[in-house]
Amino acid sequence: MNAADLTVATLGPCRIDSPLKPLIDARKTTEHYVDEFDRVLFHDTLGDVTATGLGPADLPGFEPAGPRRSIFFDPAKLRVGIVTCGGLCPGINDVIRGLVMELSFHYGVQRIYGFRNGYQGFIPRYGHDVMDLTPELVSRIAEDGGTLLGTSRGSQDPDEIVDCLERLNLGVLFVIGGDGTLRGAMSIAERVRERGGRIAVVGIPKTIDNDIPYIDQSFGFQTAFAEATKSIRAAHVEAKASPHGVGLVKLMGRHSGFIACYAALAEPDANYVLIPEVPFALDGPGGFLAHLARRVRDRDHAVIVVAEGAGQDLVPAEEAGLDASGNKKLHDIGIFLRKRITDHFAAEGLELNLKYIDPSYAIRSVEANPFDSVYCIRLAQNAVHAAMAGRTELVIGRWRGRYVHIPMPLAVSRRNRVCPDGDLWLSVLEATGQPLTFA
Repeated sequence: MNAADLTVATLGPCRIDSPLKPLIDARKTTEHYVDEFDRVLFHDTLGDVTATGLGPADLPGFEPAGPRRSIFFDPAKLRVGIVTCGGLCPGINDVIRGLVMELSFHYGVQRIYGFRNGYQGFIPRYGHDVMDLTPELVSRIAEDGGTLLGTSRGSQDPDEIVDCLERLNLGVLFVIGGDGTLRGAMSIAERVRERGGRIAVVGIPKTIDNDIPYIDQSFGFQTAFAEATKSIRAAHVEAKASPHGVGLVKLMGRHSGFIACYAALAEPDANYVLIPEVPFALDGPGGFLAHLARRVRDRDHAVIVVAEGAGQDLVPAEEAGLDASGNKKLHDIGIFLRKRITDHFAAEGLELNLKYIDPSYAIRSVEANPFDSVYCIRLAQNAVHAAMAGRTELVIGRWRGRYVHIPMPLAVSRRNRVCPDGDLWLSVLEATGQPLTFA
């Protein structure tokens, strides 16, 4: 394959300004931005660089996931633990099942323990029993949402956790959770290292918000936004059924608006999408409320999709506190917007029939769809391969279509967020027709 084979034919030079030029000109250059003269590399693998005299560290690249010809652990003697932490997400049971099946049938591991209710399961004072995970026990759990093992939020003493691992003579711990869970896993790995132990700690990143970096998508995300489209559709039906109808849907997304964006693109009845990454003003002639009122006057209805972390700066300041995981509690932007919209329409003397829908818990508790089920089992298989090869303090992810090993410090180094200058947000603006900014 050469450059000429990839050249696309053109009918001639472009001399007319596009109607989309204002949107394009407003974007800044980022890794998500594509300029006309950029190129996407055909090959995503460099091959064996050692033949060039270079070492693997000389060129930036993730270590590929997959089975190795040689492994570190003796499967006949190995004991393994699995724990799930944090909020629910479609696909957790698929991951548990995938881990147990791969360990049991392909590596012959006989003892697999499930720790109940997150990191609490390692701590004696909580009194949670340890489960024996067998292929028979997990064979049908992928049909259910939630997690067979239960979950909890909040950190626990890593020394007590390692004490438990040593008492049970575990060689591998699989941790299924988000950034807080992975930070806890890093502390566990650090304590193991300090004690001179040989326990592999391998993560499968779980975040329904899709906010873990350096992975194409987190598992459960496709199921989540597919479920969210049902609420947008319902909001549209309700809004169209009454004069001056407004449907307001609040979706998950503390720091990242991926679910709101993808759901609005998949169900194109949304007229406004509000996300944490793009600030907006409520008041004034260019603000959101004035634009909404004009839209309802002209079209008699509107549908608004708002991510839970959007517009937090607009809510009157008050101390919200922290949750069990140490995250700052969010103000309820959905309830706040409902009141502000109602007050604005009343002040304008406009009739309003507003329906508010918050499907958050209904979305995160469902079973995974077929795409996520496939993704989960492949993540689980690659997690087992990594652990059996003695890799530790890493998560399994898919980067540019390839399954790779991602060091845990890198996976928690920042949040994956919708880029306001990227192509996803541009697609949302095109689909909704909302202005570039509300100011």
